[in-house]
Amino acid sequence: MQVLTYRNGGAWREVKDPQEDGNGRAIPDPALAEINRNLSDCFRCTNLVVLTGLGTSLHVNVLPKAPGASGPRAAQPGKRIAPTMADLWNACKANREELFEKVIALTHFPAAKGENIEALLSHCKIAEEFLGDGDDKALVTGFIATAEQTVRDCVRFLDVEDEVGLHADFLRRLVRRSTRKLRTKVFTTNYDLCFEYAARKGRYVIVDGFSHTTPQVFDSLYFSYDIVKRESSPESHDFIPNVFHLYKLHGSVDWTKNTKSGEIEKNPASESPLLIYPRNTKYELSFEQPYLEMMSAFQTALRQPDTGLLVLGFGFNDNHLAEPILSAINSNLHLKVVVCDPGLGPWEHKEKGVQDGNDAKHPYLSKLRYLIEHGDARLALISATFEQSVPLMPDIAAETDLEQHYERIRLMREAG
Repeated sequence: MQVLTYRNGGAWREVKDPQEDGNGRAIPDPALAEINRNLSDCFRCTNLVVLTGLGTSLHVNVLPKAPGASGPRAAQPGKRIAPTMADLWNACKANREELFEKVIALTHFPAAKGENIEALLSHCKIAEEFLGDGDDKALVTGFIATAEQTVRDCVRFLDVEDEVGLHADFLRRLVRRSTRKLRTKVFTTNYDLCFEYAARKGRYVIVDGFSHTTPQVFDSLYFSYDIVKRESSPESHDFIPNVFHLYKLHGSVDWTKNTKSGEIEKNPASESPLLIYPRNTKYELSFEQPYLEMMSAFQTALRQPDTGLLVLGFGFNDNHLAEPILSAINSNLHLKVVVCDPGLGPWEHKEKGVQDGNDAKHPYLSKLRYLIEHGDARLALISATFEQSVPLMPDIAAETDLEQHYERIRLMREAG
């Protein structure tokens, strides 16, 4: 792990292996202490905002690697894993390879863009607009439909019984903040149900804009509701702990649109879930319902005083999200930002030596690095995976009595 902050002199510092002094006492590592300090500062803010991307799901159902091993991720037997953009490209190609090659030729997709399914679908949408009403247009239109179906199938990788313990641990650290602070807001670009299943595991309450009726119907009004506990006295009520808000910026595999009422409902078995598919029109689509409400809430949250923004597994490749973040950094002097991603810091290549990370070449991340190097103490970049980051986050309390009780009940059911 490495960290870049102004307090580090605007340079990357690597977390070292634990060291001991001559008396057998652990020597504090400056880089690790800096990471802990920035994460704690973020969590202590009145308004905690979390933005997560694909990087927070890549560990689910993946076999642990042997020390020093590299290469593609391997799934546990009988399990499916979260697809990367490269995985989606390969899946679309394998589905109908002959059609795939024809579409690449027909849309003049440049080889320089590599195996980028988002870029390819963007070219297809442009070509669809300009091709005449003939076989070529029908071919491209058919490929778009096939590719979107492939994406839908790939992102439905999660089953209820799959292990999402790391997500549950992450949520536990988020929801234990004082109820006197604003509820933590988790924004995610992921379509999957990792946070929903993790909340179920930890008995956390999600406020996600859907009603508590059947079927569950979306209405942004529900984001303004909260949950209190009322005892025997009608004058007594307290905000319950373990509640957070969840905003799915690009849709979800269990969202669907009722064709009769026009309302957005939850239906895990939907064959046509509401998703913003990977292509360059994501910005325009994000201003339709229900995405408009999610985007509005994201931009509003970043403008609040005493706000901490924690970014995990998000590569800043979606301009419609990166721009509001950069704008809030420029205008909100009370905003603290911590970005965690394994590709940020410099890395060593066996043949090429030390290589720059994404922070040096990415148009948005390089701006954050510039601000840090020139004295902005509000910002921190941490080169770490989701698995590495979660254990370093503040853990306010040990297991509560209720959590211990639920764990005993779970073990009893498994034993029976």
